[in-house]
Amino acid sequence: MLKTRIVTALALLAGFLCILFLLPEAGVALAFGMVAGLLAWEWAGLMRVDAAGRLLFAGVVLVSCLAAYHQPEFAFPRLWWMSAAFWLLLAPLWLWRRWRIDANDMVGYLVGWTLIVPTWAALVGLQARNPWLLFAVMGLVWIADIAAYFAGRAWGRRKLAPAISPGKTWEGVGGAVAGVLLYGAIATLMAGYEPPSMVGWTLLLIALTAVSIQGDLFESMIKRQAGVKDSSNLLPGHGGLLDRLDSQTSTLPMAALAIAWLSS
Repeated sequence: MLKTRIVTALALLAGFLCILFLLPEAGVALAFGMVAGLLAWEWAGLMRVDAAGRLLFAGVVLVSCLAAYHQPEFAFPRLWWMSAAFWLLLAPLWLWRRWRIDANDMVGYLVGWTLIVPTWAALVGLQARNPWLLFAVMGLVWIADIAAYFAGRAWGRRKLAPAISPGKTWEGVGGAVAGVLLYGAIATLMAGYEPPSMVGWTLLLIALTAVSIQGDLFESMIKRQAGVKDSSNLLPGHGGLLDRLDSQTSTLPMAALAIAWLSS
């Protein structure tokens, strides 16, 4: 199993780097569009939609991405604001109340669309701005996950959300914040970037860490309600794409929105 996980991870990394640095703009949008379509297919599976419905929802997501691609200056910021509104206002209430999504539930489709299409727009928008910028934002989530895991293993005592994800602890959250702040300090130093406000920069990094954890918890809750361990078996040893990008769906649009605002 470990060997399979490593081989799959290396293949994913190689493919991601090729998309980032080798493909033209249209190719990047298409490649990430294929990822968005697969995420939609997995999401509809968690809703227990039949095969035809899963393909139809994937098609709707792809058409939405295509429409946004042809008017990015208009569509992208609005998609990111929509995502931010969901994660800051609705998702915390959803986690608290533990609402469910079911087959052919329009709310479930709308939530899936809100998770996936703005994420696609963030992937495309950040890559167009600078491939390394997209890599750095995604790296923030990876660092948060790794730091939370090791801090939780070493010091975890108080459960964060035992009914949703029993393994997560508040000590892990602290480790994630510490890891991301260290990562942010190193990244800004290497990039030669001087934040306009260190307090604001620190608060932004903490907010993105919190949102990344929320994205992980949200997908964990949806999977638990669906009675499955993984969103699919597309990735040998890793489950599905949604399992690997759960925190990215919450963090990437928020980061893209913040970067656009800081650059204006």
